[in-house]
Amino acid sequence: MGQVLLRARIAADLTVDEVSGSTRVRIPIVHAIEEDDFSRCGGDVYARGHIRMIARAVGLDPAPLIEQFDSEHGGRPVPTPAAPMFEAERIRPERPRPNWTAAMVAAIVAVVGFVGFTAFGGDDDPKTKQVAEGTKPAKNAKPSPTKSADPKPDPSDSAIAAAPLDKVTVKLSAIDDKSWISAKSSNGKLLFDGTLKKGDSKTFQDDEQIDLILGNAGAIELYVNGKKVEDEFEPGQVERLSYTQGDPEAG
Repeated sequence: MGQVLLRARIAADLTVDEVSGSTRVRIPIVHAIEEDDFSRCGGDVYARGHIRMIARAVGLDPAPLIEQFDSEHGGRPVPTPAAPMFEAERIRPERPRPNWTAAMVAAIVAVVGFVGFTAFGGDDDPKTKQVAEGTKPAKNAKPSPTKSADPKPDPSDSAIAAAPLDKVTVKLSAIDDKSWISAKSSNGKLLFDGTLKKGDSKTFQDDEQIDLILGNAGAIELYVNGKKVEDEFEPGQVERLSYTQGDPEAG
């Protein structure tokens, strides 16, 4: 299979650098696949995606090559179980609401205590007694307006609004269909490798860089550092993406 891809690339007058640039498959992986070495692909699922993209780049129909790969590697691969991930959903805390009921009760108790004191143990001045016995309240007295608590944050925006400026934060949501995804941190640690079902979301965070592979990119809504990535990915398309603190300008 590797020789078929190699001969097709040479016939198309393409270099490995050009194939890598058009497919986003790294140069060492392109070389390895042309030598029938799929150990650097990260698994059979990713190997099939790389073969499909490289075949299209050199003008071949990928279907027979994928079928050959499956027959040589135990059949169509199943999605890899999800690995433990680093969740970075930082929800802005809601401010506690002021307990105005308790405050009003405390104020009433204080007033009652003051009136009782002046009525039974205070000054003997007639004016004071008149107040203690019950003076009419001032007309048009109105209670002071209470300050309403701050509105709750919109839950849909909370994770985006909390994205810190000194880190890279990536949020993926499967909108139209399921998609298998892989996410790695800047030190190569696997944050997630599995299927994101329709309606599910995952958020990843790192100090420097997040590397992504989207197996069905057209089904994914992508936010990077609080901003929506507007790239129009096609259903079934495999995308390899990397984001840093300065993105999504780079995305």
